[in-house]
Amino acid sequence: MQFTKTLTNWYSVNKRDLPWRNTNNPYYIWLSEIILQQTQVKQGLPYYEAFIAQYPTVYELANANEEAVLKLWQGLGYYSRARNLHATAKHIAFNLEGVFPDNYKDLLLLKGVGDYTASAIASFCYNEVAAVVDGNVYRVLSRFYGIHTPINSTEGKKVFKALADDLIDTKNPADYNQAIMEFGAVQCKPSSPDCSVCPLIENCMAYRNNEIGILPIKIKNNKPKNKYFNYLVYVSDTDETILEQRRGKGIWQNLYQFPLLESKKSIEESEFMELFNPDETVAEISLFNEVDIIHKLSHQHLHTKFWIIKTTSLPESSMLISEIENYAVPILIKNFMDAFNFQNEI
Repeated sequence: MQFTKTLTNWYSVNKRDLPWRNTNNPYYIWLSEIILQQTQVKQGLPYYEAFIAQYPTVYELANANEEAVLKLWQGLGYYSRARNLHATAKHIAFNLEGVFPDNYKDLLLLKGVGDYTASAIASFCYNEVAAVVDGNVYRVLSRFYGIHTPINSTEGKKVFKALADDLIDTKNPADYNQAIMEFGAVQCKPSSPDCSVCPLIENCMAYRNNEIGILPIKIKNNKPKNKYFNYLVYVSDTDETILEQRRGKGIWQNLYQFPLLESKKSIEESEFMELFNPDETVAEISLFNEVDIIHKLSHQHLHTKFWIIKTTSLPESSMLISEIENYAVPILIKNFMDAFNFQNEI
């Protein structure tokens, strides 16, 4: 098929030199694919290199402490990926004797591995004919074939998966899968692609019908909920503060944060004092940011204030301020820690 041949020819000339493309080691491929879920290559590459350096085999990763894994993951977001990564490493190391499943069907049984990731590992490592369908693939196929079925609908997922299965190069599935994903990432980009140098331009339905900016079509999700966070940043006379570990199944599970008070809206100092109700150990309260810091997650927007609380005494669970960098925290907290100069406060 000309579409398939054109893509693989383009890939042979234009592919980026990425470390996971120079190996068929399933540990390296699996690690890269988990990191690159909902993450661009330029952001994920340093994390991949850090994980390989820290945990060169699945055994080292399996034997690591979860907090250490989360700390290394810090800043990538979607932390369930890191927890699943660690759980799967332990399963492979301790239950499968360090041997990764060697086919799509069994790979799909691993925690954190879905259709796309299983297809990628199966084709890249074992040359199995398993077509990948990710955001890049959706974009390329929807534009070239002029498909208006929403990519995040049940019907759309079936349509695109079937088309991908029909198009894959059965003799060289690994290169074809890499090619179509790379084409979407580098050439057929989400916005303002340079169609003048596209090798598929002559038969591209989206270009012909002036629909490059329309396709692919995606059903809009519900409007994100707004939440209002007030973090209590304690600074004691003895150079200590408090970090608490988040529990439960909500966002940032097992990561650390400053004590949190949630409010129904963004609040001013008088309202905060009523909510906080300080005791006699509190010497001074000040607001770090007058304007809310808005941290956008997929289903919610966090409107955040950081309240600096100078105190004469903290409970035994407190820690030295100099130690807080050792804990895995959400990027929202890390950005605050980088901006707030604790040393000027102690």
